Parts: sequence; C-alpha cells; structure tokens
Amino acid sequence: MKAHSLLLLSVLALGLMSPSGAEAQRRQSVADRVTALEQQANAPSPTLELLKQIDELRAEVSTLRAQIEELQHQNEETARSARTQYLDVDTRLQRLEAANQPPPVLELPGDAPVDAASAGASVPATSTKPPAAPVPATADEKAAYDTALNALKAGEYVDASRQFGDFLARYPNGPYAPNALYWLGESYYVTGNYPLAAEQFRVLVERYPTHDKTPGGMLKLGLSQLGMKENSVGRATLQAVVDQYPGTDAARTARQRLNPARP
Repeated sequence: MKAHSLLLLSVLALGLMSPSGAEAQRRQSVADRVTALEQQANAPSPTLELLKQIDELRAEVSTLRAQIEELQHQNEETARSARTQYLDVDTRLQRLEAANQPPPVLELPGDAPVDAASAGASVPATSTKPPAAPVPATADEKAAYDTALNALKAGEYVDASRQFGDFLARYPNGPYAPNALYWLGESYYVTGNYPLAAEQFRVLVERYPTHDKTPGGMLKLGLSQLGMKENSVGRATLQAVVDQYPGTDAARTARQRLNPARP
C-alpha cells in the first residue's frame, strides 16, 4: 500500500512539471519572435532608404538653383558693365580707323528731328554746319573731357551726359568735340534714350565725316533707329556703314546685326 502511494505521487509530480516546461518553451519562442521583429525593424528598409535619397536630391537641387540664380545675377552685372565698352576704350580714343580711307560720301536715311523738351532731357545746342578749324586742346579742356569720360565708364550715365553737354557748349570746335559727341550719344544710348542718342550720332556723322569716331557713330545711329522701331531706316543706316567703312569694327558689327545668322 505504501509503495502504491509513492508511485502515485511520482506520477503527479511529473504531471505538474510537464506544463511548466511547455510554458517555458512557449515563452522562449515568443521572445525569439520579438527579437526577430526588432531586427527587421532596425534593418534598412528599401522604401525608407529611397525616401532618404529623394530628400537628399531635393536639398541638392535647391542648392544648385541658388547657385544658378547667383550666376545669373553676376552675368547681368557683367553685361551692364560691358555696355559702356562698345567699340572703343581709352587706348583706342586716338586710333584713326579711317585714316587710309577716302572721304566718304555719306548717304544717311532721313530721320525725324528730335524734340528735346518732349524727350524729357536737354540736349546741347549742336549744329550740322562744318566745324571751324580745331584749335589745340588746353589743359582745362583735356581735364573736363577726362572727367566726363570717367563718369561714363563708372556707369554714371546721367552725370556723364550733363558733363559732355557742358563740354560741347564750352569747346564746340575743340579737338575732343567729335569724341565728346560720340560719348554723349553713348550716354543716352546705354540708358535706352534712343531719340537723343540718334541726334548726337547724326550730328557727329554729318559734321565730322572723316573722323575716326564716325564709323562707330553711324553704327550707333543705326542701332538707335532700330531701338526707336524705325527698322527700315535703321537697317539702311547699318548697310551704309558696311558699304562706306569696309574692314572696320563698325562694319563688322553692322553686318552681324543685318545678318545675325552669319559669323
């Protein structure tokens, strides 16, 4: 009887121990699954990696766009600075482009006179009559001319036009008068005041047909006429530059404007 009781107790003990082992195994399985899920969550996801790359590309595009805008701004500044240097610089002021050319017979297309009051600015009184024989430049004349030219080079166009106008009023027959007329027209041209620019270039061409500034002056006259939408007259003037001043920078520029597709 005692032996039977001991056997029964042993069976019961084994029965009680079996569920605990199964529970432990189940818990271990759950823990393994959680660990696996955590590893998957921490592992790089293709979708998340793609989104990260897209964000990086967007940031790079934004940076490039800012750089492009800055370059465009710099190009605009460079273009504005270059507008004051069309055909001549200081080292070319005394260059005689037409020294070996025979005196041309100027054939300018007709142009309407410019009313200075209606154009919103004053123009120095100029005449198309042949100028008197030039007299040597004085020190004051040279200084006044240089001051006006420096104002133009600095981009102070309004001040330059005023100074060149005063210069021509004081020294209408001086050796710098043709240059002053050219740069006075240039000071109007670069600001888009084409009627006043055309008037100065026309006076230069008609008064000084053999001066070295005349080819450039006629070119700018044609460009000013184009700026005023007088296309047929402007093209005729540019063609006159090509015909009358072959081989000059002005003729090459005029030809390019007439035939932009040609080199």
